[in-house]
Amino acid sequence: MLDAKFIRNNPDLIKDSLKKRNDSFDLDSFLTTEDNRRKLLVRIEELTAKQNKIAKEIQLIVKEKQSPQDKIAESKVIKQNLEELNQEFGILDSEYNRLLLWIPNLVDSSLPVGDQKSNKIVRHWGDLPSFDFKPKDHLSLSEHLDIVDFKRGAKLTGSNFVLFKGQGARLERALINFMLDLHSLEHGYTEVSPPFVVNSQSMTATGQLPKLKNDMYQLNDEEFFLIPTAEVPVTNLHRKEVVGEDELPMKYVAYTPCFRREAGSYGKDTKGLMRLHQFDKVELVKFVHPERSYDELEMLLQDACSVLERLNIPYRVVLLATGDISFAAAKCYDIEIYAPGIDTWLEVSSCSNFEDFQARRGNIKYRDKKSDKQQYLHTINGSGVALPRLVTVILEQYQRSDGSIVIPEALRPYMAGREIIEK
Repeated sequence: MLDAKFIRNNPDLIKDSLKKRNDSFDLDSFLTTEDNRRKLLVRIEELTAKQNKIAKEIQLIVKEKQSPQDKIAESKVIKQNLEELNQEFGILDSEYNRLLLWIPNLVDSSLPVGDQKSNKIVRHWGDLPSFDFKPKDHLSLSEHLDIVDFKRGAKLTGSNFVLFKGQGARLERALINFMLDLHSLEHGYTEVSPPFVVNSQSMTATGQLPKLKNDMYQLNDEEFFLIPTAEVPVTNLHRKEVVGEDELPMKYVAYTPCFRREAGSYGKDTKGLMRLHQFDKVELVKFVHPERSYDELEMLLQDACSVLERLNIPYRVVLLATGDISFAAAKCYDIEIYAPGIDTWLEVSSCSNFEDFQARRGNIKYRDKKSDKQQYLHTINGSGVALPRLVTVILEQYQRSDGSIVIPEALRPYMAGREIIEK
């Protein structure tokens, strides 16, 4: 959430950011609502002060044993006016707060302007694999090795749900444990295991609500949601809290399943493991000092990239353009890896700096040592990394001509020493 005073004082800057995002939010309508709200609040405060003054005058009149009827009548009129104004203010205030939640974050000036086509590749790591045979796609390999059951996953739940089995399930578990160990033991993140269900306040704090409600799985009977990412519960660990400046940065890593309707993606990359409604992910979340947030973003990006480097999987880092960045982010890098069987680059991580956008929505602050004042901190997160597409690329990049899969060396201790997945 942006600061209301900042919005009021910088309307052109906000409009420019909205234009770069290709966001249709009506800022003029919001500013009119905000102005009317402030004027009404001033009127209420003036009448309240006048009513308090009359109350004191009535006390003096009674003390002097004179009739206060005229003042009492005047007070009743003011009371009625206040009731009407407070009712009007309640409606206006509700609309103001509703609109405020629909204003996206300001985009950072370093982003290329445009839609997805304007995304910029900023670096590559590693060489793409070469084969002396035509590489198969992960669907064929999974069925051949009997490690992912797409039909039974759909039977159990529906389309875009899958069942990992045998060495496929072991590979999933190995990747999760490998990434948790890497980030907690070597990168200094504190591992947490949060709930997989959160309340609406948590979803609002991180920016999923109200903007992305249609993509979420909401429980019918209460304001509870299945988490779309561990970002939601982990960022909300410190909601409505004030931490010490010396505690920053605070770094957390968590494994969770993630649940997403993907309502806007019908017919898009839906085959195999490309776009699932439930998938596993290891998430990195940082709470950082505002002056260091962009340096901390680069460090988190490298922590996520190191997963792929340990697995010897080539990748590229893409800086997202203003029209492709998420609602809450100010700057975002995508990490993509190449799947030779389907000849496609796949995103396995988005590493974002939200500046104080989420902290304002969640009221997350730190106490500045010099001024002893409470300030909003900055939040950063990124996948470290998401599993289905990583599994896809491991299968397709590490395949052999007979359809077996060489297990990346870094994973073998987590696979009971196994070196090959074969039929």
